[in-house]
Amino acid sequence: MRYGDKVAVDGLSLRVERGSVTAVLGPNGAGKTTTLETCEGYRRPQGGTVRVLGLDPHRQRRALLPRIGVMLQDGGAWSGVRAMEMLDHIAALHAHPLDTAMLSDRLGLADCGRTPYRRLSGGQQQRLGLAMALVGRPELVFVDEPTAGMDPQARRATWELLDELRADGVTVVLTTHHMDEAEHLADTIHIIDRGRLIASGSPTELTSGGRSATIRLVVTRPFPDGAPESLRTALGPDTEVTQLDAVSMLITGPADGSTLATVSAWCERHDVLPESLSLGRRTLEDVFLELTGHELVG
Repeated sequence: MRYGDKVAVDGLSLRVERGSVTAVLGPNGAGKTTTLETCEGYRRPQGGTVRVLGLDPHRQRRALLPRIGVMLQDGGAWSGVRAMEMLDHIAALHAHPLDTAMLSDRLGLADCGRTPYRRLSGGQQQRLGLAMALVGRPELVFVDEPTAGMDPQARRATWELLDELRADGVTVVLTTHHMDEAEHLADTIHIIDRGRLIASGSPTELTSGGRSATIRLVVTRPFPDGAPESLRTALGPDTEVTQLDAVSMLITGPADGSTLATVSAWCERHDVLPESLSLGRRTLEDVFLELTGHELVG
């Protein structure tokens, strides 16, 4: 997919297994939204082939729509409509909808059911959007930032509901800016950047990376020029050093007491004052930053 001279999706190939939760992650502008909108039938691809539940989402959209649910990050409801009026309206468009009272209770919408959409909080709008996507009993649901703006209790309830959908055989494709959300929910994660797929795997596969351990070094002021190369030389060829931002680095490889001692000695030689030095496994955020060089921010 191109927008003028910009290539938004560049030969991207991925597969989503039935009955799974799949997360599509990427920095802003990576092509996530264009990819999902193409799968949902809102955009026609300029090249390649897309099949959703075996159907072409653009040419066979009429047959596909009753089988999928779509939760948009913003919008999807009229400004003045009350929350439960909107949910009841969407339910009436489906042959065998879920009970709207049950769904609103599960998602904490009962207390705001008579509130106009424009007066709902961001988290309440997200919960209504999710209810609208699920009320038609879809085989496949696309959810864009499902917990944006939600408080911790509503976020946990949403996670539990998505877990239940998977257990019932529903396929879920989600985008999120919350790494812990992707790590908790997803069976498979696809990371894309500049319209290309750059990594795929389960959360465990992506964070293990064949390395034994990681050290995260955070300092009180920006590192001097050439710091990653200098520290890598001090630690030896079996260790990889990645500068995550101006004041933090990730050291990946064999990690033991001597490694920590080498890092501490390097800091002393280069007049670098550590704020924290922690040993542990790589997180999904570490992997994302290593692969893309971007923070995943909303």
